[in-house]
Amino acid sequence: MTVTIQLSSLLREYVGGMSDFRLAAPSVRAAMLEIERTHPALYRSVCDETGAVRKHVNIFVNTHNTRDAKGIDTPLSPGDVVTILQAVSGG
Repeated sequence: MTVTIQLSSLLREYVGGMSDFRLAAPSVRAAMLEIERTHPALYRSVCDETGAVRKHVNIFVNTHNTRDAKGIDTPLSPGDVVTILQAVSGG
């Protein structure tokens, strides 16, 4: 099952400037494991050493924040769009 991973501009440097890419995964957790294998620098920016999504990162499946669903265990369906956003703050 193929899904699209979309990245915020802050994360694109870890994947050679790509704004999105496709991979096969049945859940957000499986997608993160595939990202760890294929784009380890991106993975380290999204997940901590325990495999948990970092506090300042939000992951959406289509328009739904995974924190409001099953978190990293949110299931994926073919054609889903997984968007990874880093929080940006300033003053």
